[in-house]
Amino acid sequence: MADRNNLGGVIHTYQKYDPARFPSPTEEPPDLVSAAFEHMLMFGEGRELSEEELARAVRLDPSQIAGLGPSIEALRAMLEERKRKILERYETRSVRKRAAKAFRKQAAETEAPKQHRDRFHHAVQSEQLRDMERLWYAAGDDQGSFARGLVRVLERLGEKYEIEELVARYAFTGNQSLTVAEAIAVKEELDKIEELLKQLEEAAKTAQIGLIDMELLAEFAQPGDVQQLSTLQQQVQDYLREAAERQGLEHSGRNFRLTPQAYRVFQGKLLSRLFSDLQASRTGRHQGPVVGEGAVETQSTKAYEFGDSIANMDLVSTITNTVIRSKKNAEEASTFALHPDDLLIHRTRNTPKCATAVVMDMSGSMRYDGQYINVKRMALALEGLMRKEFPGDWLGFIEAFSFARVVERSKLVTLMPKPVTISNPVVRLRADMSNPDVSEQMVPPHFTNLQHGLSLARKMLSVQDTPNRQIVLITDGLPTAHFEGQELFLLYPPDPRTEEATMREGRLCQREGITINLFLLPSWSQTEEDVRFAYRLAESTTGRVFFTAGRDLDRYVVWDYVNRRREILA
Repeated sequence: MADRNNLGGVIHTYQKYDPARFPSPTEEPPDLVSAAFEHMLMFGEGRELSEEELARAVRLDPSQIAGLGPSIEALRAMLEERKRKILERYETRSVRKRAAKAFRKQAAETEAPKQHRDRFHHAVQSEQLRDMERLWYAAGDDQGSFARGLVRVLERLGEKYEIEELVARYAFTGNQSLTVAEAIAVKEELDKIEELLKQLEEAAKTAQIGLIDMELLAEFAQPGDVQQLSTLQQQVQDYLREAAERQGLEHSGRNFRLTPQAYRVFQGKLLSRLFSDLQASRTGRHQGPVVGEGAVETQSTKAYEFGDSIANMDLVSTITNTVIRSKKNAEEASTFALHPDDLLIHRTRNTPKCATAVVMDMSGSMRYDGQYINVKRMALALEGLMRKEFPGDWLGFIEAFSFARVVERSKLVTLMPKPVTISNPVVRLRADMSNPDVSEQMVPPHFTNLQHGLSLARKMLSVQDTPNRQIVLITDGLPTAHFEGQELFLLYPPDPRTEEATMREGRLCQREGITINLFLLPSWSQTEEDVRFAYRLAESTTGRVFFTAGRDLDRYVVWDYVNRRREILA
């Protein structure tokens, strides 16, 4: 029987569940992988994550730690009470005057040389630390009387700043005066209390016990409460470590490293989110009768026609037809012979292969509003969809900046928009890339070369053994770079010469039967001309253009790919 010393009794023993531990066996484990990958998408780093970084990213259900350790609300109430007593005890009007008086007195006692006198008086009047620091460097001799006096003035001004901040941040209602040193100590204590209150408030919402500064809390809380909270903190860290390892985060020393398993987990969660609102639709993702010449038989049958493969014959139904016909015809009752009218053939399903090349704009403008993060998230979702649902399809990725480059799937999360290295309002540059003395590193990387991206995608798709080939082009506006032979042109503002080169490459794609799907992302610098370019490219190549908000890019691209498959299958 359960009692205070034996929680749970027989039932808990049978279920191998210890109610003193958490979480409940029915609780969903926290999502650790998504937080780690979102960090990588934003910063493009594959470095290991520390336990603190992982703890900050993870959200737990606060009910999982309810009743374990001291009450967070009790600790918050204790700190609030401590803060209230301090504010009700002291007043700050007098110390504010003392700090200002000490600063003015120290400034009056400091004798400035003639060449620095005006600057010194101006710095004192404006009370600017930066001006005084510059004056200290200008004095030259840091051991001179003026330099030493200036340091003391800086100290008094710094104290005055701290007192001003104390008065501005906290509302004191008491009557006990403070010295400057005491006021600074009170400010430090109140700042510590505020920091702890923020940590406890966050822990109450997300159960992030691991982020509470125990050493700081020990200055205010009872030793027993701190010990219990430290034990609970260790339990949370152990739980997160176990969950991380199950989701593919490998623990090495004090850090976590993302493994291929974590990659798959994140893609699965991303696809689940993308298709979350498709649950009320028809079963399956492809609509309509999916029939044609193929290797997958369906339940439905049809009469034999010349050219049908006998391998797909419905043998049982065919023999049944022969027996029925023989019974009806007395002349054939003694014989058993197949007739062409008896033959029934299974209908087959066609599962064509698709080849897709994704050209991702990684020019300097993609940094604004985090558009590059949405592009990378889309790429991961599309790659996960292909791997899971259409493993026979081919998918390639290309990043486009001043050049275009094939990107391995494992490197998608590390892509970053290129840094802007030229701020001139008008740029007209030409680089002869056939010159051995000219390398890519010498060329400003932040321009947009869609022509090179389309050319590289066309070459990659030309070797794929399927007529169903398409390019998904994601950009935020007009191209600003193109090749003419081996010469690279970087032209800003966008030039008709670059647009024509891009259109010419698009028409080559159309000639080879490659469909271009252009996704135009919004941008702070986008104009009507950018939209017109998207339409012109789609019209000249008989392609499609989509206008979408960046945050929904992954959803739009993946859905369009599924629609594209549906059109091919139907």
